[in-house]
Amino acid sequence: MTPTRAAIADGVGSFTIDTVEVGSPLADEVLVEIRAAGICHTDHASLSWKRPLVMGHEGAGVVREVGPGVTHVRPGDAVVLNWCIPCGACPQCERGDTVLCEVSKPAHVMAPSRGHAHAAGTRWRGSPIDRSFNIGTLSGLSLVRKEAVTPIPASVPFPVAAITGCGVMTGFGSAVNVARVQPGDSVAVLGCGGVGLNVIQGARVAGATTIIAIDTNAEALERARAFGATHALLAGRDDPELEAMAASVRQHTDGRGADHAFEATSVPALAFAPLRLVRDGGQALQVSGINDAVSVPMPWFMWNKRYVTPLYGGCVPSRDFPRIFELYAKGALQLDALVTRTYTLDQLGQAIDDMLTGRNAKGVILF
Repeated sequence: MTPTRAAIADGVGSFTIDTVEVGSPLADEVLVEIRAAGICHTDHASLSWKRPLVMGHEGAGVVREVGPGVTHVRPGDAVVLNWCIPCGACPQCERGDTVLCEVSKPAHVMAPSRGHAHAAGTRWRGSPIDRSFNIGTLSGLSLVRKEAVTPIPASVPFPVAAITGCGVMTGFGSAVNVARVQPGDSVAVLGCGGVGLNVIQGARVAGATTIIAIDTNAEALERARAFGATHALLAGRDDPELEAMAASVRQHTDGRGADHAFEATSVPALAFAPLRLVRDGGQALQVSGINDAVSVPMPWFMWNKRYVTPLYGGCVPSRDFPRIFELYAKGALQLDALVTRTYTLDQLGQAIDDMLTGRNAKGVILF
């Protein structure tokens, strides 16, 4: 077992920086030396997941060791980690919906993990400890299944690769893979943090001609314009059901409403808000992963509106990560500019606070 520093959530709202011990990989496992880990709202939520666990689910680094059953990467390779780890053999994986894998579906992150890499392979204070989403990237070392790692080009910096592992993939993929935005479409994006900015980028790459950014933070709206928004609307806190905002969106979409509207705020009360922003027959998507119990007036679904909660932007790692990095290399995706600030692991508290207050598009911990 190799000691390394890691962020440990206590399960009741707090975390500590402490030493964990990480084992060598078994047959289908990879030991990754983490170089960069992104911070997002899910990391803050994981503080209260009712048990200790190694935090973090956005990460990139260098392969240190591989098990004998691993052939697609080798020691020294630079890799990005994905948190939705497919088995490759269940009915969902066989039909291409790997994010819905019936063996490793993300609902399991709330229950004790199974397997060497996620339990006995990592120990804290003498006992096995789970890793967030079975990867736990806020740690100097991460022991994961081989399906969790994808090689990255040498030209991609580790902070860029790290945020691609969730925030970029979730936003970009929700627009391109799930909503399937088409040239000429109109799009409204509610919330312009890391995920929302990448919805905007995905819509721009897909050819949307009207991209309306909505936020309560004027600075966030300025960033949204830089990433491709054609309109920026400052939301008022005196409009909780977005009635006035819906009227503004209609003004910019020929009186109809947007073809697609995305929620990316992580605010439970806004989970169904995209329904107010889309036209009849339009598509509303809740992409921030809200799990709270919320209610919605059924007339908001009229008429023929579709409501989708896409998981991980429909990610297929072997397809989507190379595509994103190719667009980045061509300058079609702005990823460097997403990293507002970098931190050390000891500054994790500040990184979380900066995220919650909207000071960052994305914060990244460097190891």
